[in-house]
Amino acid sequence: MHSPRTPQRFTKRSLVAVSHAIERAALAEAEDGPLIVLALFQRQPYFSRESTVYRRIAARASATVVGMVGGPPPDLPDRVHGVALDEVEDLAREWTVVVLSPRFGATLVARDRREVTPAPTLEAGRLFDGHWGFRRDEALHEAIRLRRLLAERLPAPARLALDEAIARVRDIPSGPGEPRVEAALRLLARRGDRHTRPAEPTEAVLDETGLRRWTDTDGVTASGALPVALVGLRVDEPAGSPERFGRRSVAREGHAVLATVTGVLRPVDRAPRVAENEFQLLLPGMDEPAALDVVRRLHEAIGALTQAYPFVAYTVHAAVGVTTRRPLPTADLRAAVDWAVRQGLPVAGLPPESADAVAGVG
Repeated sequence: MHSPRTPQRFTKRSLVAVSHAIERAALAEAEDGPLIVLALFQRQPYFSRESTVYRRIAARASATVVGMVGGPPPDLPDRVHGVALDEVEDLAREWTVVVLSPRFGATLVARDRREVTPAPTLEAGRLFDGHWGFRRDEALHEAIRLRRLLAERLPAPARLALDEAIARVRDIPSGPGEPRVEAALRLLARRGDRHTRPAEPTEAVLDETGLRRWTDTDGVTASGALPVALVGLRVDEPAGSPERFGRRSVAREGHAVLATVTGVLRPVDRAPRVAENEFQLLLPGMDEPAALDVVRRLHEAIGALTQAYPFVAYTVHAAVGVTTRRPLPTADLRAAVDWAVRQGLPVAGLPPESADAVAGVG
């Protein structure tokens, strides 16, 4: 049997185009049944966006199976068989779509790296390793794999429909024109994954509108998929410094603080400015120790500003946590910074309900 090809790296933006192409292929008029469709969506919101398409697919297919963490929504379309995936199983990190009939096959099999690359939005820049193609034997291979892994969670009629379709496909040789069709589709897919220019440091500092756009607050995003380290940072000036040093001096100091904050950011990071002296660093794919190291470097760099401004000794308070919640718990982050200020702590952690990994307080 044909084995899967070597995994490649893709952004979510490029894989959305491929996924939609495969789903549309399942809806095309063709008399080569039986047709089966299997798809793993990771999280319910990603399926909900496509539920109308899968309702139409289920009307044509002999078996339509969808899987996601926590199980499908209660309003699952008729004739779509839902499978609940456990948070810790390997399938929970898969974004997979398989369409198979005796004369046609298409696959997208991608594993979430829980990392991002610079992109217009946090979701668009998510990175996956995997492969896709429009070759029937590859689709057969993936259908057999998923049937084996999901069989015990499927009702008997769905298992029977899958088995009958797989047996039928095995009896018929694949078509000779698949590589040419696939080559044309790869050209189109590459156009959806053009290089995105990394943000300049000043572009990384977001206002409220920019934050909503970058975090896909008004789009399709889901809790549980991508971890984001959150660092709340408040940099307080000494009382009375504007009167002592003048507006021009204060402006220079403010620019120095801003440059220090943006200087620790990677191209994928963003830093909403929530007040004149307060920032929230959003660090996708970063774990808690790395986020705490960012805070350490910020403390050192802001402390070093006294070399240029000897009469200014800034006080720095921070809160740190790692979360997979969406929308991001930015209000909780700000409250944690306020708490650190009241307690006189240099670093505090997010409350457990806001963060998946809570930084130590001290």
